Amino acid sequence: MTAILAGDLVETAKRFVPEIMANRDRMDSECQLPHELAMEMANEGLFGLYVPKELGGPQTDPVTAFHVVEEIAQADGSAGWCIFNGAAVSSAVARLSPKAVREIFGDPPVVLGSGSARAGGTARLADGGYIVSGRWNFLSGIDHSIAIFVACRVVDEDGPVLNDDGSPVMRTVVVRVDQGEVLDTWTTMGMRGTASHDAEYHEVFVPEDHTYTRGDPAHYEGALYTPPQSAIVFGWTLSAANTLGMARGAMNTFVDLATDSGSTDSPVLLRDRQHIKIVVGECEAMIDSARRYVVDTVSSMWEEQVKGGPDLSEKAMRTRLAITHAIRQSISVADKLFSAAGTNSIHRSVGLERYFRDLHVHGQHISGLPLNFEFGGAMLMDAAPPVSLYT
Repeated sequence: MTAILAGDLVETAKRFVPEIMANRDRMDSECQLPHELAMEMANEGLFGLYVPKELGGPQTDPVTAFHVVEEIAQADGSAGWCIFNGAAVSSAVARLSPKAVREIFGDPPVVLGSGSARAGGTARLADGGYIVSGRWNFLSGIDHSIAIFVACRVVDEDGPVLNDDGSPVMRTVVVRVDQGEVLDTWTTMGMRGTASHDAEYHEVFVPEDHTYTRGDPAHYEGALYTPPQSAIVFGWTLSAANTLGMARGAMNTFVDLATDSGSTDSPVLLRDRQHIKIVVGECEAMIDSARRYVVDTVSSMWEEQVKGGPDLSEKAMRTRLAITHAIRQSISVADKLFSAAGTNSIHRSVGLERYFRDLHVHGQHISGLPLNFEFGGAMLMDAAPPVSLYT
């Protein structure tokens, strides 16, 4: 097996930019990445940034992974989202044994996965594993995935199995895509190329070792997987990378427009108008400051995790604030540029409307919701948090 080197991945991402840009309209119309493009990206390891080295993956640190997603997202938000989602899911294979990973993804394993943290189904206790049934949504990249990682409520013959505190026992199961039915449900305003369809499964047997719980220890060495709770924060790091990449792409598009065009009412270039200069300067400050905030907090958390720090809770909270801030700022940048461009902005040929649509759809992801600010505020004031740090 030839291992994929993390240091090469940013340059690899840059090489894909022209091909991604040439296929943007096709992604919108087909509601997925073109199959040949997805397979090229898969062969270069871009969907498996967090796959363990022992399985042939790059086991990329979260800061390098951030730069990879950011490069792709400047070209297209759907492509960036698929890299973000695939990478976040790829870290989950650390909870599966090498034997289980090879049974699911082949030998050598090609880790292409999608997932849903929503408990859309049940896992009924059975001899040697579980019988799984249910329907899950928002399965991004399922068109090019081999398996899905989905949350289930565990049940037995008496009904839901409960923890000591009365909450339902949850388990993530890994099933091959071809064991169920993919439902064509992805019809959205933006992020159309992510193929975030639903999938339905009926009475599928899943072996015990093809399942895990979120808190399970990793089967592989490395700070990326320990403690397991940090996986969501490092996954969300790539969510911020996608929005910041799109914000940069929108800025580049706007600058090209401003230095080349006037408007329907005036031949004066946009760049020669005072209010346009103010908007561009403000947006540049917003992108750069939000980006530096994310990179700084992620780097700090990563360094502490590598050292084996005993308590990452404050660093994780600050990283979570930076991620949400970056997503909200990126959306604001798109709004300001879209408005400043005037009538130009509504034409698909200009390119701004794609970033505008995609950023607003991405902003509905949990990583970008105000709930994360509420959590940070609660922790800073030693108040009761609204949700778990890693939810």
